[in-house]
Amino acid sequence: MSLPKRVVLVGPMGAGKSTIGRMLAKELGYRFLDSDRIIEERCGANIPWIFDVEGEDGFRQRETAMLSELSEQPQTVLATGGGAVMREENHAHLKRDSMVIYLKTSIEQQVERTRKDKNRPLLQNDDPEGVLRRLFALRDPIYTGLADIVMYTDRKSPRLVVRQLVNRMNPKSPRHRRKVGKEGRNHA
Repeated sequence: MSLPKRVVLVGPMGAGKSTIGRMLAKELGYRFLDSDRIIEERCGANIPWIFDVEGEDGFRQRETAMLSELSEQPQTVLATGGGAVMREENHAHLKRDSMVIYLKTSIEQQVERTRKDKNRPLLQNDDPEGVLRRLFALRDPIYTGLADIVMYTDRKSPRLVVRQLVNRMNPKSPRHRRKVGKEGRNHA
């Protein structure tokens, strides 16, 4: 199997980027990196605290610097924050020698998977579902535009998603079944 230098996972909160990323990295024999966790480790603070002190713009600046650094790491699966795609300058970092996979999930799944998570500053309000809907409307076209593969994760176990991704990353696999969308991207 001819693997990409890096695999970058993009998608909304609750799509499974961290869980699937860890499993995919293990399957490929790659290292797993989570840009949000590395930012927290280096700052010695969690993301909600960074948002409180520096605002979203301060966090996004840190995120851009981190993506620039991590885009140089070979043989990695990188899970990105949901908003990483909002800065155009990040697009080059995400695409550099990488296969970009958009883990797409429904708003309902996002609500279910994030409802108890207090580490998501954008959802700490009276209408988290409304926020998720607005973010999806804004970000979905960007995720799709950057993606080499779009993988739907609703009602699929992480193990199944990983197996499907590995098959799609290696089109010569006998189990490979691919649906090509209008723009020539793989969709499942």
